[in-house]
Amino acid sequence: MILKSLNEHQLSKAVSIQNQILVGKFDGFSWVRCEGKGSFANSPQMKQWAETQVAAGRHCVVVDLETCTGMDSTFMGTMAGIAMRIAKLPDGVLQVTGANEKNRNSLEDLGLSMLLEIEPKDAAWQADTTSIRDSLKVNTVTNEVDKTQHVFDAHKLLCEADESNDEKFSTVLDVLEAELENRSQESKQGS
Repeated sequence: MILKSLNEHQLSKAVSIQNQILVGKFDGFSWVRCEGKGSFANSPQMKQWAETQVAAGRHCVVVDLETCTGMDSTFMGTMAGIAMRIAKLPDGVLQVTGANEKNRNSLEDLGLSMLLEIEPKDAAWQADTTSIRDSLKVNTVTNEVDKTQHVFDAHKLLCEADESNDEKFSTVLDVLEAELENRSQESKQGS
């Protein structure tokens, strides 16, 4: 099998080509589009880009899920974090467009529909989605991220977003927290 012969870096690169994040800045809003699966692998790109937009004072970020084949909990936790951060701004909002039934249900099951607007009818961008999508560029930001910390943070945010998620993700959080603690101890011993 071809995938077995690929090393981790090659596999990550192959996955990122199929599952890429496209971005664009427009008058009054910023746009991020997930092509393929939204996952722990590409959610750091989405987070980093959205954070630069919020830091620049942009009050509306649109997440386009039209071509998103599914989202893992880390990707949705990253969306929750962006929504919570942007909600602190006056008129700040994270909006979602193009969510198929599966993706919409996933967002609603984790209580994220309370943090973000799904298909808002009165959004400034509603009439221009085709031209917006045509003008997007691949997000080329590739800063290294501690994936374990990122996954842990995303799941903590899901629990903050809706306390019913505590039970769903308690085991995941326990395992990730233990791994982070072990790495911290190893790092201290190696110093």
